[in-house]
Amino acid sequence: MAGERGQALIETALMLPLIMLVSVSIFEFGRAFQTLQVLTNAAREGARIAILPNTTPSDVQSRVTAYLQAGQLANATSAAVLVNQNATTSIGATTAAASQVTVNYPFSFMVMTWGGGPLTITASAEMRNEAQ
Repeated sequence: MAGERGQALIETALMLPLIMLVSVSIFEFGRAFQTLQVLTNAAREGARIAILPNTTPSDVQSRVTAYLQAGQLANATSAAVLVNQNATTSIGATTAAASQVTVNYPFSFMVMTWGGGPLTITASAEMRNEAQ
């Protein structure tokens, strides 16, 4: 009986780090996926502003930053927002003027660290420009 208690202790000592690693990985990648969803929605919101007549890239930048802050991203102002209001998109056999918004965000894991620093998560949205 005494040997069985020692065996259970050794099995626990061997399995506990593995269980902790899996648990932490689930939480970390869940945070990364949530951040990707917030970035995707922010890029879409920026594209909705960019397609309107007489809007500037700074209008798009401020809308994307506001959405990122509402999504509770810690470093919302560190996101790089690229706005192209002179893009083209294909619609069937023709093309139309469009706007494209790309958001790059430096994501840092809390517990798991990579050797190269933060991971850049990118989301992009494209919409057809409204007629003026």
